[in-house]
Amino acid sequence: MSAPEVVFGPEGLVPCIAQDSLTGEVLMLAWMNREALDRTVETGEVHFFSRSRRELWRKGETSGNFLRLVDLRIDCDGDSLLALVDPAGPACHTGERTCFHRRLEDGTEPDPATGEALGALARVILERRAADPSESYTARLLADPELAAAKVTEEAGETVEAVRDEDDQRVAEEAADLLYHLAVLLETRGIGLDRALEVLNGRRS
Repeated sequence: MSAPEVVFGPEGLVPCIAQDSLTGEVLMLAWMNREALDRTVETGEVHFFSRSRRELWRKGETSGNFLRLVDLRIDCDGDSLLALVDPAGPACHTGERTCFHRRLEDGTEPDPATGEALGALARVILERRAADPSESYTARLLADPELAAAKVTEEAGETVEAVRDEDDQRVAEEAADLLYHLAVLLETRGIGLDRALEVLNGRRS
């Protein structure tokens, strides 16, 4: 199959959405010209074209919050791009993780979407590594892999029992507890849930 052709607009620009490849969060929307697109592909770091400054810019060149390219996709009409990225830090110039950090309704911070939950959990677990185990349950589990393993065994059993005997809400609650403890246990090995998800993706046929 031949590579699709990118359709640039009248100003020689094409919109590009940057999406976190792990969490699914939409991080930002910016524009690329041909040079920015070529530099992105060549370097593996996302480049954009600034419409206000009329110049090429590498995302993160002043803040250090680079976007490492994981995959680059094109829409069905060829006039929009989607960059799946591994962000080195907050994507928004305000310091927020994503530029889309406010609800249109009232300007408040939105809750993570369902599809973002596992990625958000992974970030929290990593942040708890620096916490005092006497003050953080997650930090205590991270410091004691045997305890974390025992909790996974316990929660797995409780999830099975809930499926057999309890209502759907209890099943969901027990499953959430199991996922949390499994994520912590994996992190005691330095392996995130994303590694398991990568394996699942590789099994699709």
